[in-house]
Amino acid sequence: MEEYNELVSRLVRCLRDSGLDYAFTGALAVSFYGSPRTTSDVDVIVAAAAKEDVKRKVIEVLQCAGLEADERKIENALTSGYGIANLKDKVTPYSVDIIFAIGKLDKQFGKVAGLAGYLQKPEGLIAAKLRMIKVTVPKERALKDVEDVKAILAFTKVNLRRIRLRAKKEKTLEILENIIEESATDSGEAK
Repeated sequence: MEEYNELVSRLVRCLRDSGLDYAFTGALAVSFYGSPRTTSDVDVIVAAAAKEDVKRKVIEVLQCAGLEADERKIENALTSGYGIANLKDKVTPYSVDIIFAIGKLDKQFGKVAGLAGYLQKPEGLIAAKLRMIKVTVPKERALKDVEDVKAILAFTKVNLRRIRLRAKKEKTLEILENIIEESATDSGEAK
């Protein structure tokens, strides 16, 4: 875990100085809002407005943080429509997923590995988890995402109305309502 925190610290420092619009997401954000959990990677969302400028800045961040700075992977992520580049750390067994997003990021300020940084807001994180649950086959493979959503709902004040509206739009409302019902049953509450 010490190696993971050291990698995250390097990333936070380099991202802070980069001028990039970024937010940590995935297991790191779930650990911040919900329950601490282990992972083998660090997920970072980066706004990709001006692609050439973003590519250059991301490569600089990767080099600064001691990660593989594969320009081809960054270019492919920016142009393929897939939008994710997986890059290996040169020092630890961990990797970093750079997730390119169009538009302004929905983020909030917080402490990441003890340093000031940005995290994806819990409502956006839940929406992303619901989309993953929806497409994951077999359904048993989505159990970690379900547990992540339950933990965020249990430990963080969220705008549930906003989440429901987004889930309805993204056709994940039934999944959300099932998770809320399971959570109530798990905690012994009656509906």
